[in-house]
Amino acid sequence: MFVCLCNGITSHTVTDAVQAGASTTKAVAHACGAGADCGRCRRTIQAILKASKPGSKG
Repeated sequence: MFVCLCNGITSHTVTDAVQAGASTTKAVAHACGAGADCGRCRRTIQAILKASKPGSKG
């Protein structure tokens, strides 16, 4: 699924960035570009970050 339409970034790419250590939307934007432009995808990025935390049910 596309997360960031501005930059054509998929959820897989965002998940890879999170697994590589990105822990904020700003860090994800720096790592892969998602959320770096208009910002409409930041809520989705936050949901991916939340789901990736240990003990989350995501």
